[in-house]
Amino acid sequence: MKKTHFLVAVSALFILAGCGGSSSDYSPPADASGERIFSTACSECHKPLSANKAMILSEKIANKEAIIKKFQSGSMRMPAFKNIQGEAADRLAEYILTNSEVK
Repeated sequence: MKKTHFLVAVSALFILAGCGGSSSDYSPPADASGERIFSTACSECHKPLSANKAMILSEKIANKEAIIKKFQSGSMRMPAFKNIQGEAADRLAEYILTNSEVK
């Protein structure tokens, strides 16, 4: 029984590590839409909840500046996407805001 719990824990660690890391070197094409950037950079870990709902946001992050800071800085399990800058960052943040639910 302990062996099974250990194997489950190790498997979960590897799965979570796949979405973690310190940074990502992804750079969006200059003309990429927010939806395309989300699909390429974010959807590996943030599966869209439905056809028109990307994710659920907390009230404290439900603004453009906070979203940009979050994806450029990363967090414990989320890599930083430092190469998403300028207009591409604005398009991604707008896509997330427009296509997310705030709770």
